[in-house]
Amino acid sequence: MLIRNIALTIPVALFISALPSALAAPDCSVVACVDVYTQNGQIVIEAKKGNGPSEKVIPKKVRKRITSTPIFKKPTVVKPATPKPYVPKAIVKRRIAKRAAKVISTPATSLGDRLVELVPTGGVSYQPSFQPLVNVPVFFWCDLPPIFKTKVKIIGETIDVVMRPGFTWSFGDGTFESTTDPGAAYPDGKITHTYSKAGTYIVTLITSWNGTFAHNGVERSITGDIKKISTVSIKIVTAPTRFVN
Repeated sequence: MLIRNIALTIPVALFISALPSALAAPDCSVVACVDVYTQNGQIVIEAKKGNGPSEKVIPKKVRKRITSTPIFKKPTVVKPATPKPYVPKAIVKRRIAKRAAKVISTPATSLGDRLVELVPTGGVSYQPSFQPLVNVPVFFWCDLPPIFKTKVKIIGETIDVVMRPGFTWSFGDGTFESTTDPGAAYPDGKITHTYSKAGTYIVTLITSWNGTFAHNGVERSITGDIKKISTVSIKIVTAPTRFVN
């Protein structure tokens, strides 16, 4: 039998931004305050240490220099027998160089960072991949690990994140199946479905991620969950029947 596989991609994206005011309330002067939750299909990790103000940059004001335009007095003209016209000299304006504003920095008494990480994503595979038959079981599976672990460091703190997926299969003919098993190919696969009619069906897999995080030996649940949707089209055909003597 042929096996159709879709490559597994595990994108990881990290970025740091300003810490929201939600972590400003707890006492974080001795032990860092850490919170992990889900938002927009991502794992968000926030940490804050210290209760003082964050570092601020205060620009120093620079006084503008006041300059005056030089004034030239007109010379006294004595009328000669054949007077010549007087041509005044052109006035050249002096250029004033602008001073850059000096920056005064105040020492920070608190640290706060925000880190975002993506969970793995995978495709749906089935077997046999070429013209599955009516009334013959089809094996389904996804290219996702049964558990996802990651260790991140933020403002000097180490956070261990563990996520586990749950799967809901929709086989396109009105039947559903929920499981924590990602499935496998024949003969080890436990996710199978038998179609009773020929046709083209859209198989949809909804993956729900839930998990925990640990900091300083204390494990807590991650607020919220992450849902990912994968689809694949499958064509079921009928086999010709022949009678053999």
